[in-house]
Amino acid sequence: MAGAAVLGRLKWHLCTVVALRDETATARTIALQVPDWPGHLAGQRVDLRVTAGDGYAAVREYSIASAPRSDGRLELSVERVPDGEVSPYLTQDLAVGDRVELRGPIGGWFVWRDDQIEPIQLVAGGSGIVPLMAMIRSRAAARSAAPFRLLYSVRNPASVWYLHELQALESDRGVGITYIYTRAAPANWPRPPGRIDATVVADASWPASVSPTCYVCGPTSFVEHVAGLMTSSGHSPERIRTERFGPSGNRP
Repeated sequence: MAGAAVLGRLKWHLCTVVALRDETATARTIALQVPDWPGHLAGQRVDLRVTAGDGYAAVREYSIASAPRSDGRLELSVERVPDGEVSPYLTQDLAVGDRVELRGPIGGWFVWRDDQIEPIQLVAGGSGIVPLMAMIRSRAAARSAAPFRLLYSVRNPASVWYLHELQALESDRGVGITYIYTRAAPANWPRPPGRIDATVVADASWPASVSPTCYVCGPTSFVEHVAGLMTSSGHSPERIRTERFGPSGNRP
């Protein structure tokens, strides 16, 4: 199974788009068939390169959304960034049968392995759900009994990625899900719109006493805010793993 990788030792793979699926009005999942893919761990990422007809190439980094598979197929989920150079093409123009290039997998710290049996706390802000969804899917694929909790912060109900899959998971006693809406909540929602705060962390996440491994992913400000709350609530910094992305939306 793939672990940490050094970019200089990785090669580019020419891969084919085999399926497309819209997640929200601005986000799309891209399924790719990748020849000679070495495999990956949940939480790893790839470089994606697209090349225009005139030879101009652009590279962006994206987290892998799918669980590891043996058939060379993987999924990336991409959010369209206004005035972006690559994401509008990937989310609006890319078609089944098109080719792109991938290099990876990249990263070995922000990963979940199926031999982990401790409680797992996942905290996602917006598109930060992508690598955490890979962990949830990997748990299911490995038939792991590790208890998972997901705290998912989104602007409004229409911003939830992987909606139907997450709804199906709500009946799984091994995966608990709590949504935090920052702009608009569903009718009769028990919590008013707002950011994750100390009360939310105390009510919806594993207590520090059970020593969970925590994975926090989202915009830099979100990650720093949540990591600070978790540390203040008693979680050891060594057990809090973070992945962040800037205003460009380049990752996840």
